[in-house]
Amino acid sequence: MKSDPSTLPLEDELGDVLEKAMRYAGLDDQELSTRADVPAARILDAIDYHSDLNCHELLRLASALGLNEVGLCALGTNRYPLPEIEGLPFCLWPLRMPHGIGVVNAYLAAECGSSHGLLFDTGAGIAALENAWPESLRTLDAVFLTHVETEHAGGLCEVVTRFGKPAAFIPRGAHAPCGSPMGEGEVKIFGRLEVTAFSTPGHSAEHNCYLVRAPSVRTARPLLISGDLVFAGSAGGGYFDPKELRSQLHRVLGAVPPATVIAPGHGPLTTAANELRYNPFVT
Repeated sequence: MKSDPSTLPLEDELGDVLEKAMRYAGLDDQELSTRADVPAARILDAIDYHSDLNCHELLRLASALGLNEVGLCALGTNRYPLPEIEGLPFCLWPLRMPHGIGVVNAYLAAECGSSHGLLFDTGAGIAALENAWPESLRTLDAVFLTHVETEHAGGLCEVVTRFGKPAAFIPRGAHAPCGSPMGEGEVKIFGRLEVTAFSTPGHSAEHNCYLVRAPSVRTARPLLISGDLVFAGSAGGGYFDPKELRSQLHRVLGAVPPATVIAPGHGPLTTAANELRYNPFVT
């Protein structure tokens, strides 16, 4: 697979990242203004998507919020870098589906030329999923959910019925019909593809990322299905536990090879190396 990352916008703009970082740090706009020496009105403008913050102000905000200074400045000046994606030892189909005012991603991975594969997340439901479905894939070997949230797990049982009644796996502790639990370190093998679970709570209490590899191709890039843990240039909302989310973000990015392709629940593909270097939440 080879893709041009510039064709899909980032999931989060500067205002989203600042708002999440303030929530993670437990700061309001007045407290952040005092710590960063940036007028509160300018911070609120940025959160309201009307930012004209300069790089000096962004650097002070990054320091006050414990963010990656280079990454925040790049994001704030609309220059956040994205890598070219290529070198996976299997075929990958990002399935982009509208949901509310945004877009949610599901992913299909399969041996190239095969008519069956693995599905990661189901989007908002069977209708949206079928609209994005490639004609070459007719059945599924398995479905893996990153977390049980409407926009990522819609119509799971319908998907299982529609695509050959594959096995379906959900994070251990989560509850969803048709799903079997899969926890930290557990491995499932389907043909030449191997899937290993990382338990990554933070965005929600039960959340998994999945590392997909083709072990027979030792030098090939792995793929990390990251759900709402990490996006290109941002991280998921820490609705369950923001400190745990950042801890898991650092753990997983440090555990996978730098060349690993990251397939997030929203926004464009990226790599572990790119996010380790630039992601505002990785310091």
